[in-house]
Amino acid sequence: MDKQLIRLRINGEVHEIALSPNRLLLDALREDLGFTGSKRGCDDSSCGCCAVLVDGTPMLSCVALAASYENCKITTVEGLGGPGNLDSVQEGFAEMGGAQCGYCTPGFMIATKALLDRNPNPTLDEIREALSGNLCRCTGYMQIYESVKYALERHGSISSSVRETPSTQAPAVR
Repeated sequence: MDKQLIRLRINGEVHEIALSPNRLLLDALREDLGFTGSKRGCDDSSCGCCAVLVDGTPMLSCVALAASYENCKITTVEGLGGPGNLDSVQEGFAEMGGAQCGYCTPGFMIATKALLDRNPNPTLDEIREALSGNLCRCTGYMQIYESVKYALERHGSISSSVRETPSTQAPAVR
């Protein structure tokens, strides 16, 4: 299959690359451009490990054709921050143990960043809903939720706890 030259805007930089039209965004990011933060977990859009932000919206890169995102702003987990300049989401996952084994962490961080960008004061139910497309195979989700709460507190969005919704019971966590 013939390759086409496309420009991908990733983490604020434009990358010009020749790709076949059926090249997945995940493969272009990881194999062609070296952005290895997004992980291949399922190849069927069910785990969230491959999530990136496209124009501020979380997208699963394992089911997205790279050429379709030529004029979009793509943010990978590497684009959230770096050594000495961590985003509050990255700080939260590091400080509260939300990273656990680390495989699913980039997807959770991307989903958290998208949530906080659109809702700086989410309820616990809203956090659970925003993260529901991401699977962690290590253990429970409490450390992940604590990581999100830490990020909220660091941003000064809430005081010391995530506000609870008036519902009587939180939804079950996968």
